[in-house]
Amino acid sequence: MRYEDGGGLTAAGRPKREAVRFEAAEMFEQGVRPPEVARRLRVSRKSAYAWHVAWRDGGKSALASKGPGGFLCRLNDAQAERLQAELEAGPAAHGWSEDQRWTLARVAELIHRLFGYRYTPRGVWYLLHRLGWSPQVPAHRAVERDERAVKWSRTEQWSRVRGRPSSWARG
Repeated sequence: MRYEDGGGLTAAGRPKREAVRFEAAEMFEQGVRPPEVARRLRVSRKSAYAWHVAWRDGGKSALASKGPGGFLCRLNDAQAERLQAELEAGPAAHGWSEDQRWTLARVAELIHRLFGYRYTPRGVWYLLHRLGWSPQVPAHRAVERDERAVKWSRTEQWSRVRGRPSSWARG
């Protein structure tokens, strides 16, 4: 089964899926085999067999939701607010004056300086996403850029590189 958020259940979806597993447990108690459970509940046989093994080893409680996956955020709400304020102050306020861009490595270093926690780049990305930050790359144009030459290259030169469209068509 595929989920809309790319690999897990949402907070609203977890209780629904748990209810399906509990329904499967009731069927297992009645002696219904996993392939029939899969057909009735419209789930994969693999899920039904996995649920059957868990139910057999631990009962209905073994099919209870274990909550969201992944690691918990190390920063509490107050620390996340402070990080937000520090990020809004900009990189120059923290010693990175060569350019005004936050990189994942810089944010990880900032978190380590402020709170003593080490984050991986992926962990920083998840944290920034949770705080509402999005990846943005500023559009830099060269001062020497000639717009007429770019337009000519896109229309004239590129059509020559690609060649004429073929007259061949499926028959």
